[in-house]
Amino acid sequence: MRNLNQDNLTEAVIARLADTPDLRLKEIMTALVQHLHDFAREVKLTEAEWRRGIEFLTATGHKCTGTRQEFILLSDVLGLSMLTVAMNNDKPRGCTEATVFGPFYVEGAPHYENGADLANGASGTPCQVRGSVRGLNGEPVAHATLEVWQADDKGYYDVQKSGLDHAQARGVLHARGDGSFDFRTIVAEAYPIPTDGPVGDLLRATKRSPWRPAHLHFMIRAEGYETLVTHVFRNGDPYLDSDAVFGVRQSLVADWAKQPDGSYLLEYNFVLNPVR
Repeated sequence: MRNLNQDNLTEAVIARLADTPDLRLKEIMTALVQHLHDFAREVKLTEAEWRRGIEFLTATGHKCTGTRQEFILLSDVLGLSMLTVAMNNDKPRGCTEATVFGPFYVEGAPHYENGADLANGASGTPCQVRGSVRGLNGEPVAHATLEVWQADDKGYYDVQKSGLDHAQARGVLHARGDGSFDFRTIVAEAYPIPTDGPVGDLLRATKRSPWRPAHLHFMIRAEGYETLVTHVFRNGDPYLDSDAVFGVRQSLVADWAKQPDGSYLLEYNFVLNPVR
């Protein structure tokens, strides 16, 4: 087709997708093209702005490494990550709510027994975490797998530390037969998301705060139940209402109770949704 213009170009592009054998891919790409073109028309996108956008996405890709996902960070600060989570995790009342995955999960974390110290040298105030994993009807979820990760008191995850040759404040353990679990770690503290890349440039350009409230990451898996990816947030944190990635849910806010010896205790019970 020749002589395409701003009035008929979108239809021509969509027509080229007509023979896509994967119907879901066809649906997604058709909508993507339609919305992208409508966006360009709405804001009257200039060629210079288009080039700047390409440069921004290129820089985002260059910032990604095996231990840092700048595209996830970008999705997080745009609210797309949390929107996707909300649309795909409409659980029955009583189940623990899901929230964003975050850019600092890594596979292959060390395994620990209950009661072990997952901090493994990470700096921070000592904290004991204990709780249980149960199903929607109150049944204990025996031997559920819990993956846990968090930042230290300076706001850094282990994968952000150059020269560190072992995992810190990160680990895998299993609930006991009655669904209970406990481990030692450090107190969660608020921290800013990384701002040394394109996402940081975007936050500064839009005068947005990079701060996340203190939280502890969990991913919990068990046969017969939906996998849960969530955080537990520290009650009283000043950033609970301005989380840079929009991840806070009131049901995920809990108290870190100070103990007589100066350490802290977090107690939280998780409820998984059965697979239908």
